[in-house]
Amino acid sequence: MENEVRIVNMPLIPLRGLSVFPYMVLHFDVGRKKSIKALEAAMAKDQRIFLTTQFDIDIDTPTPKDFYQVGTICKIKQMLKLPGDAIRVLVEGIQRAEVETIIEENPYFRVDLKTYNDSIEMDKEARALMRSCVNAFEKYITISNRVSADVILSVSAIEEPGRLADIIAAQITLKTEQKQEIINAVEVKERLEKLYILLLTEIEILQVEKDINDKVKNQINKSQKEYYLREQIKAIRDELGEEDAQEDEIEEMRKKLKKLKLGKKIDKKVTNEIDRYSRLSPSSAESGVIRTYVNWILDLPWKKETKDEINLNKAQTVLDEDHFGLETVKERVVEYLAVRDLTHSMKGPIICLVGPPGVGKTSIAKSIARSLNREFVRMSLGGVRDEAEIRGHRRTYIGAIPGRIINGIKEAGTKNPVFLFDEIDKLSSDFRGDPASALLEVLDPEQNKEFTDHYLEVPFDLSNVMFITTANTLSTIPRPLLDRMEVIQVSGYTEVEKLNIAKKYLVPKKMEAHGLAKTALSVSDDALLDTIRKYTRESGVRELERKIADICRKAAVRIVKGEVKSVRITDKNLDKYLGKSKYHYDLIAENDQVGIVTGLAWTSVGGETLSIEVNTMKGKGKLQLTGQLGDVMKESAQAGLSYIRTIASEYGIEDKFYEELDLHVHIPEGAIPKDGPSAGVTMATAMISALSGVPVDRFVAMTGEITLRGRVLPIGGFKEKTLAAKRAGIKKIIFPYENVKDLEDIPEIIKKEIEFIPAKTMDEVLEHALVKKESKHEDQK
Repeated sequence: MENEVRIVNMPLIPLRGLSVFPYMVLHFDVGRKKSIKALEAAMAKDQRIFLTTQFDIDIDTPTPKDFYQVGTICKIKQMLKLPGDAIRVLVEGIQRAEVETIIEENPYFRVDLKTYNDSIEMDKEARALMRSCVNAFEKYITISNRVSADVILSVSAIEEPGRLADIIAAQITLKTEQKQEIINAVEVKERLEKLYILLLTEIEILQVEKDINDKVKNQINKSQKEYYLREQIKAIRDELGEEDAQEDEIEEMRKKLKKLKLGKKIDKKVTNEIDRYSRLSPSSAESGVIRTYVNWILDLPWKKETKDEINLNKAQTVLDEDHFGLETVKERVVEYLAVRDLTHSMKGPIICLVGPPGVGKTSIAKSIARSLNREFVRMSLGGVRDEAEIRGHRRTYIGAIPGRIINGIKEAGTKNPVFLFDEIDKLSSDFRGDPASALLEVLDPEQNKEFTDHYLEVPFDLSNVMFITTANTLSTIPRPLLDRMEVIQVSGYTEVEKLNIAKKYLVPKKMEAHGLAKTALSVSDDALLDTIRKYTRESGVRELERKIADICRKAAVRIVKGEVKSVRITDKNLDKYLGKSKYHYDLIAENDQVGIVTGLAWTSVGGETLSIEVNTMKGKGKLQLTGQLGDVMKESAQAGLSYIRTIASEYGIEDKFYEELDLHVHIPEGAIPKDGPSAGVTMATAMISALSGVPVDRFVAMTGEITLRGRVLPIGGFKEKTLAAKRAGIKKIIFPYENVKDLEDIPEIIKKEIEFIPAKTMDEVLEHALVKKESKHEDQK
């Protein structure tokens, strides 16, 4: 009988879909935190761990009721960390054991075990069972071909019955429940009997499978016979002079290939494919796959390209016709053309147009293509998470096709189009690969000369393609990808620019789209300005275009009904066509107020003004922040408060205000999340005003990040913030000194109406913001 030995405090791991036998060596991956902790505990002690099997592989967090009680004590041979915090473990089965007591379940399963040592009397029955199992296993190997024939030699040499049963059970293909039956059989004779029954059952199943395979093989032989007969029919047709459509197609393929002159390697590969196609029956599935592949190769524009029209005056005219403003972008395109005209061999640069939605990034790319006389291809990358979208599928997959880059080149019909990757900041990645990494080869001028699509398996030259990308933000673009691109910021439009765009482009375009004659509709400048201010809130002109389309539709209805012959839209009747105004912009207050400061913020649709309010109350120095503020903005408020405590006396603030007063900082429109460091100086100014009682100039707006020492740090989105200040009627903007360089991007019309004051420290900010500054020196006087 079995000898029992108590083993205390051994870690346990429940396995999913795996069964471990004694004397078995295998590896598996561990990813659950609980299992990893069990491994670590085992390694810290004696490297032994108890492995058992879960009933259901779909359970992620098993309980003691979810796994078998009998399993195998194993020795951990090797551990290897894998990406994603998983661990690959190599173990060797040592001995059967059964859970007697579960000591603890967290942080991992730790159990008391009852072990079983194989012990059997070698009588005639035991020897007969061993011989029967070996013979059955030999027959299993012969039929299945799943186990090497050499294994039977090593198995036959085993003299211990228990070990023999375990090794054979580990070699054959069984369900988890069947394997567990063998593991549960602690008595050796019972184990041999169960193994023998399972082997006989498996042999019967394998024999049925073999019969089925033989039938299928006979059918294949039949297909080969049919192919032979078809070849005879083909020969008869040749004798009779009848035409063969497939032969004509193959001959046409060979002619196209010869004409293309693709080089020895590609010619050889495509020729081999054509030869294979010629030997296949037209009705076979592989025949269609090869034909599609060869046609893809032959239809690509390997040698076709449009000739660039290097005419700087024409290019400037095209860009000016299509877009109002955007001088930096136009200047960059003209520079590229000039260099191309001088070098005749410059590779296409990779321009990344970054800006808010609706500012015309995609249409700029179209204009570049028109100015160069090139074809235009657009590929949207928003939500693309499969690498095969870029590189294509390998031909081993059913339904494989080339990637969208090669597909776009084919549609363009030339090898040097302007290729736009739209929304490159919205790329994703998952288990199917990383499209951003695949784009590295495409956008690298040193590598894309021999871009290899997985489907084509031959290099295609992309070096003459002019790649352009667009994005709303740079923060989500992977750094290696961004490093290959030249970033051009496309900022939002001013009201004057939007008015000109509407008059010159949008109104005529929408009138033509809605079938309105030039005299059928007129829109005044005041009506367009009201549409921009009261019905849209955006950096670009996409929503403005929709509103103009609304006006055109309603005008068309009145004209078709016969109510009027023409429609004139003014600021007086605009609401009849667009309804009540949708937006209003914050305007400056009527009076200078204490504790209220106008800040400037950047959003995805342009700049906004923020009215920051601060109240003081008797308390214990608590700082309360409301208005759905993000962590960065909360930290800016804390930094501002710390700065105020160091300079309190200079502005007539009680030294111990932080022990006697509570401060409440609030930014209205609490439903809208707000974050960013650029409100630091604004919140600090509002708190100083509230604590000192000195009002803030209502015509002043400010932006900048604050440090504990009162330094003002630079910010982004300066132009958009300036446009927001202009809309609100601000006369003076205080901004970080390091942003002086950004004044170049501010339109002259705004510079004339707003005074810009650069500030290095909070003292400079307060000097211009506070209506009356009472310094410590003046108090002493």
